Amino acid sequence: MFALQQDEAPRRAPAIWRTMLNLDRGLVNLVGRLTVTGSVPRELRGKPLLMAANHIGVFDAFVLMAACKRIGINPRFMLAGGILDAPVIGPALKVSGHLRVDRAKAATAIGQFAEAAEALRTTREPIVVYPEGRISHDPGLWPERGKTGAARLALAAGVPVIPISQWGAHEAVYWGTETVNGPADLLPLAKSGLSAPLRRPRFKVHFGTPVDLSDVEPERPGAGVRAHAKIMRAITDGLIPLRRHEPVRPRFHDPTRPTDTVSPWKPQR
Repeated sequence: MFALQQDEAPRRAPAIWRTMLNLDRGLVNLVGRLTVTGSVPRELRGKPLLMAANHIGVFDAFVLMAACKRIGINPRFMLAGGILDAPVIGPALKVSGHLRVDRAKAATAIGQFAEAAEALRTTREPIVVYPEGRISHDPGLWPERGKTGAARLALAAGVPVIPISQWGAHEAVYWGTETVNGPADLLPLAKSGLSAPLRRPRFKVHFGTPVDLSDVEPERPGAGVRAHAKIMRAITDGLIPLRRHEPVRPRFHDPTRPTDTVSPWKPQR
């Protein structure tokens, strides 16, 4: 990790991560068309900050990286341990300072939460997290109920939260499958991904205003639940105008994505 103490001068993100961000920007421009609205307020730049985004597809992290690069920030991500353990890409991400999350191990997760809260208090690079924890299974691709971890992390660290709403990245690459057992499982992803530059999907990312958590007392029971609801509603509010022509279901049909949950946040018609 490359956490900074508050009295240190700002430093640039590691060269390997800056290089990856530049390569990513080229990839996203090749695959589709990116539109970014909103930004991170000047007064929050260079300070501890958590950014919470909806999760709509396997390509959306690449789109988020490009969107952050466009507004002039180098984000860090909270990533599943499996990604950080992967050959080649894993070591590069570790050196880049991304935070590890191992949900399956309760004792490990508690220690990681404390480490993440401390890193969040001291870093000057925004940390991006997906509160849903997985790509949405809602038929309309509205945000899932999600988990309170991101909200509890923000409360524990006492940092602002910027909601990020995104749409369109789900059109680049199919959801695919929960686990990969062989080349056949990668075929849908490969076919959809290789055809994306021909289809040129439009990627939309909106950086919202900081979520007001001033009325949530961290020590009171249920604080994490209340903060989580505020964050998810802010993400959904920002998502509504991005998909105003697709309010019920995505126009793009992904036959591989499960649709077995119902979003509690989607707007009532």
